[in-house]
Amino acid sequence: MTKSLPLMFQGTHSDSGKSTLVTAFCRIFVQDGYQTAPFKSQNMALNSYITYDGKEIGRAQGVQAEAANVQATTDMNPILIKPNRDNESHVIVHGKFYANMQASKYRSDFFYEGLALIEKSLNALSGSYERIVIEGAGSPAEINLNDRELVNMRVAKLANAPVILVGDIEKGGVFASLVGTLQLLSEEERSRVIGVIINKFRGDVELLKPGLTWFEEYTNKPVLGVIPYLDHLNIEAEDSVVLQQYKSDHDGEKEIDIAVIQYPRISNFTDIDPFFAEPDCDVRFVRQLKQLKNPDVIILPGSKNTIEDLLFLKQSGLYEQISSLYKSGEVTVVGICGGYQMLGENIQDPYQIESEYGQIQGLQLIPMQTVMNKEKVTTWSEGETTGENLSVKGYEIHMGESTFSTEERPFITLKDGRNEGFISGNNGLLGTYFHGIFHNDALRERFLNEVRKRKHLPPITGRVNFNEMREQAFDRLADHVRSHVDVQWITEQMEQFQKGETSYEHTHRNTGIE
Repeated sequence: MTKSLPLMFQGTHSDSGKSTLVTAFCRIFVQDGYQTAPFKSQNMALNSYITYDGKEIGRAQGVQAEAANVQATTDMNPILIKPNRDNESHVIVHGKFYANMQASKYRSDFFYEGLALIEKSLNALSGSYERIVIEGAGSPAEINLNDRELVNMRVAKLANAPVILVGDIEKGGVFASLVGTLQLLSEEERSRVIGVIINKFRGDVELLKPGLTWFEEYTNKPVLGVIPYLDHLNIEAEDSVVLQQYKSDHDGEKEIDIAVIQYPRISNFTDIDPFFAEPDCDVRFVRQLKQLKNPDVIILPGSKNTIEDLLFLKQSGLYEQISSLYKSGEVTVVGICGGYQMLGENIQDPYQIESEYGQIQGLQLIPMQTVMNKEKVTTWSEGETTGENLSVKGYEIHMGESTFSTEERPFITLKDGRNEGFISGNNGLLGTYFHGIFHNDALRERFLNEVRKRKHLPPITGRVNFNEMREQAFDRLADHVRSHVDVQWITEQMEQFQKGETSYEHTHRNTGIE
């Protein structure tokens, strides 16, 4: 590792804010003129991102690459683990399916191969970028797993990276979790930690200062910043652990009520992110029949196990109610990827990829059958919508192949002339394999205005430019973190760390806690 300067963020637990801080520092280093890449050696996530060459990585690393203004590659996330059944996951290596493995087998059989893959990817990034911002996973103090972990301190050692430990004060007990984590690290591991950041702070920082002073004296580690909670960021979330944070500001007060079905194995739920930015949309996640009520739009999002999630719909009573609401003519139903497959007549799984069930009946709203194949489709796609000829782009990640039993009503005509998806004659039923379909501003405007027309509401034109909003969000996040964290001191420590020189003297400069 000679060219790049690495920096690693580890957390006291999952959802401490590591992904967001890596995103922030990717944009901060780019603003400061450095070629920057994100890196996460092993990501367990249900949200995927498709690289320019059709490979699958964790969504967080794709978003972090966007923040760094670089194309995402599989070197930024060489190993992706996607849970698909209890105690079993798809292992994706450099963007392609490698094996279906249980956790014990993964630890026993894959460790050394994974370690070699990680080191090779780190070397590749080091030769191309000036800064590498590395994200850990979970906690580095998982002492029951540390003998074969592939994502925290072992990666820090491979990269020779200084580590910043992140604590989430919102959940309570932040000093206990920070101190406890440090104490459970070995002396060598603890020496890599150059300081801590306290994240998601709300309230009066004056009340926190005695704790900060105590912490620094007790641990001999500096507090590099206290970052206030930042609302309305409009940057995609990492995984379903944060679904509880997905909520509208005005529950029930806006003109369009959108219900998103939250089945147990929901994936790529970021497809609905643009609706949160729309002024007339309330978005809510539905897990139980009693929560569904009478929405204007029902969205069935992607699923990591379509068959088992379809069984969930049947067992919960949502299956019958979704069908009944659609047939009433008062609701628009949208299925994306796995949700699209559920809208068909049946799903066949001859190789038992997802379940021991050979076939399951779908909602029977679309005259379509789906067969689960062993090969996964992962590709960027683009085309034009039927009728309005709106240009749309998206990405596909799916195992199944769908065919129609009657005449097709395609939603999109792809650039190569093939048809994709389904749309009903009254636009009340829409199915597509395109993830990111509603990130297309013109299509989203047309879709929402169709809903408004059915409700006898005037159309809204000139809706938000979602991609522009995301760029602004990256800058807003970077500016926010920069104003509460001592970035200059961190950069100096990165340089000194590579020389074997470290100094933890710190006076809270530029952290907002002087």
